[in-house]
Amino acid sequence: MKSILNKLATPLLAVGAWISTAVLSLAHAVNDLPGGPAVNQLNLAPAVTKIAQEQQWLHWFMLIVCSVIFVAVFSVMFYSIWKHRKSQGYKAATFHESVTVEVIWTIVPFVIVILMALPATKVVVAMKDTTNADLTIKATGMQWKWGYDYLKGEGEGIGFVSTLDSDQRAMSDAGGPQKGESIDNYLLKVDNPLVVPVDKKVRIITTANDVIHAFMVPAFGIKQDAIPGFVRDTWFRAEKVGDYYGQCAELCGKEHAYMPIHVKVLSAEDYSAWVAAEQKKMAAKLDDPSKVWTLDDISKRGEKVYAQNCAACHQANGKGAGAIKAVDGSPVVLDADKNKQILVLLNGQNNGAMPAWKSLSDTDIAAVITYTKNNWSNKTGQLVQPADVLALRK
Repeated sequence: MKSILNKLATPLLAVGAWISTAVLSLAHAVNDLPGGPAVNQLNLAPAVTKIAQEQQWLHWFMLIVCSVIFVAVFSVMFYSIWKHRKSQGYKAATFHESVTVEVIWTIVPFVIVILMALPATKVVVAMKDTTNADLTIKATGMQWKWGYDYLKGEGEGIGFVSTLDSDQRAMSDAGGPQKGESIDNYLLKVDNPLVVPVDKKVRIITTANDVIHAFMVPAFGIKQDAIPGFVRDTWFRAEKVGDYYGQCAELCGKEHAYMPIHVKVLSAEDYSAWVAAEQKKMAAKLDDPSKVWTLDDISKRGEKVYAQNCAACHQANGKGAGAIKAVDGSPVVLDADKNKQILVLLNGQNNGAMPAWKSLSDTDIAAVITYTKNNWSNKTGQLVQPADVLALRK
């Protein structure tokens, strides 16, 4: 009985998932997301790169070849069983060591395998050719967001962190979209999408700073693991302007579902304009670490830094969740020795559960610490200056 239930479990789960998707679609009027998943999608995502197109052709080629072989073999087998059954007076032939049969069942499968291997090898080799890239970007996986650093090409020096949109996180914490809310891009919207130019070869270097993640964008036909201490790479050349979505494809912890990838493909002119705007933002962020801030001004800046980088785990109210410790009322935050909290942000703690935030500027770290020390029930009146952070950097 148990074995029967186990066999039925998978199809029943599939039917249940389909029904729940259909009900959700009716309740929320879900639409296909251009560049992302479609409602009740069964096939691969629409391809916008040559590699993705070749992968789809290869997928259907292999499926057709295997289906033809399956139908042919089982048709001959069942025909032979039925036509030459014992009740019709047939007797099984007794022969062995037939050279003809052995040659046929060796050569025919060999030819089939070669015919399948040649186009597959061509596609795999093309997928691994990351040379002569116009733009090189490092994608760093971290629990649970992506960091992007433009290493080579137009936009070199730009770097930022991409995190799930705070409104979508709040929507998820509330039990999901409510009736009437748009959910076409549910759990796929981010604050800072990865921006690339159209018709340019983009090399993505992947790594991670905590556990194994995976960078995957189905429309581009790319999926590459991001492994701590290792550097892997992949590439794509988007042929169409638009927004394309993916997700971390490696189970990386309790918030694996909150680690989307949003790639925005722009025209050459729009991309250049975006690069210029980002470089201006970077220049503005290069604050003088010796500048002395007032409590009010630096707290306002800290509120924005907290919303972009901290609220996903510690929540907007500072209460934390599950294993994530609360910031509101935290002994480290309330401690008169501000250096303790500075060191936590610079170096992380609890074996990476609290990641290091050295990528933030001295001013941003000072701002977010000051904000947490003076928000919610934390009314310490303490002020952290950028110079305090700079002094503890190693």
